[in-house]
Amino acid sequence: MGKKSRVKTQKSGSGATTTASPKEMMNLISELLQKCSSPAASSGKEWEEYIQIRSLVEKIRKKQKGLSTVFEGSREDSFADLMSWAQENGASCDGFTITNFGTEGYGLRTTRDIKAEELFLWVPRKMLMTVESAQNSVLGPIYSQDRILQAMGNVTLALHLLCERGDPASFWSPYIRSLPQEYDTPLYYQQEDVQLLLGTQAVQDVLNQYKNTARQYAYFYKLVQTHPAASKLPLKDGFSFDDYRWAVSSVMTRQNQIPTVDGSRVTLALIPLWDMCNHTNGLITTGYNLEDDRCECVALQDYKENEQIYIFYGTRSNAEFVIHNGFFFQDNAHDRVKIKLGVSKSERLYAMKAEVLARAGIPASCVFALHCNDPPISAQLLAFLRVFCMTEEELKDYLLGERAINKIFTLGNSDFPVSWENEIKLWTFLETRAALLLKTYKTTSEEDRSILEKPDLSLHTRLAVQLRLAEKQILENASASGRAKRLQFQKKLDEGAPLPQFEESDIALLENNDPDAKLPVILHKLEEVEEGQGIEEEEPLLNGGKGDYGMGTGANGEAMLEKTQKVLGDNSQ
Repeated sequence: MGKKSRVKTQKSGSGATTTASPKEMMNLISELLQKCSSPAASSGKEWEEYIQIRSLVEKIRKKQKGLSTVFEGSREDSFADLMSWAQENGASCDGFTITNFGTEGYGLRTTRDIKAEELFLWVPRKMLMTVESAQNSVLGPIYSQDRILQAMGNVTLALHLLCERGDPASFWSPYIRSLPQEYDTPLYYQQEDVQLLLGTQAVQDVLNQYKNTARQYAYFYKLVQTHPAASKLPLKDGFSFDDYRWAVSSVMTRQNQIPTVDGSRVTLALIPLWDMCNHTNGLITTGYNLEDDRCECVALQDYKENEQIYIFYGTRSNAEFVIHNGFFFQDNAHDRVKIKLGVSKSERLYAMKAEVLARAGIPASCVFALHCNDPPISAQLLAFLRVFCMTEEELKDYLLGERAINKIFTLGNSDFPVSWENEIKLWTFLETRAALLLKTYKTTSEEDRSILEKPDLSLHTRLAVQLRLAEKQILENASASGRAKRLQFQKKLDEGAPLPQFEESDIALLENNDPDAKLPVILHKLEEVEEGQGIEEEEPLLNGGKGDYGMGTGANGEAMLEKTQKVLGDNSQ
């Protein structure tokens, strides 16, 4: 099947400029593991820790030069074999081909007209690389004995991918050869590109991603070298950091949760061919058909012949796209930045505020999001800010009396202010906080725009500056929105306008203009994450070819493939 001469080659260190003895390498690995396993760096010391970890990794990479498994020929040469392999194994291959779309990378191009909602792509289970297939592979003996692998399916999938890449006879060779040899995730950034993100909301996630990847690599390097069950692994003689970084990025940009064979739970999978689709705005169009046991995708819109086929990756921020997918989406209607807020425990009214928030199902300390659209805050954040700015008398109204519980359900509804004074306070707070956050950046928006006009920027530098600028634009919008709202409610106060009164039938409406918000705050799944739990919680989002995935349930009861934020490693630390 295809060109048999195009095979993998193991350089076995022959091209290394600096060799290291097994003992020397193990000492470096142990030092890296110890450094990455130490308690989290204190505030302000995260960059220093990153430099130290990166320095150790670069020492290891230098001594491993020439050890990585590589393929002969270009990635594009493998696409014909991928299509043939897919067709032989029951996938749909009619109606599209793989094409290079320039700055968007490779994607699927139609070879005929395709109608919206037409089923044009399906991939049977046997073609998928899953945690289950890993358990039945050469990795199985170690998986059965290692708790880390058993607890972290994404890491299992990464090592499964590496083992199969090291086996020239692997069933998945046509797929593996079609994957990029490098990625544009921050794991591949130069140090100066990462430095461009200092002061941004995204930088901590970038540093955590690198630290977690380095820790995992060091742990599994030692395991592969010392565990009796690892003696037959293809990784035994050439498990480099570059190999692991590649596998992590492959999984991080492609993994998806699918149902197990019996449909009782989910398992992680890589889905060949389907993962070539690029992202655009739209709706979820991919599901898993348990009856036919295959992943299925319908067209997001009408496509004419020779047009690119897109799918919707989900409601990801640009920080998530850059960090976990390796690209920036210019027209991202779901972009947002994190903002950490909390009621001070030393405040006199802390207990009352915490109780009102608890009744609304909102933590007293939480990481919220400011959105790129207007209004920039969600119903949950509006409710939090209202309570945050309440006076003692206002708090009593939401704690005492027969109607107190009903009033709780109006906290996230913009139509029913607590008071004009409360609205003025909360929007003043938002205006001020956003303005203060803007001052923490080392450059202005104008300076970032000037940088982006330079034609010779590297892709990674451009991504970092685009992300930095996008954060500032969201904060600028939030500050301007806060000012406009403050003036609006100040005018109502000055005019003596009466407060809107709610009827009993209104209490379940959080945001009248949001059809998805017609539930009390307490019944909503918070988009925000409680402080201390970390930001890398799973969240129902859809993805396609260049991102990690999760699974939800469609209206027809079929499993719908949705994006998650889960990345390799415990990024809450």
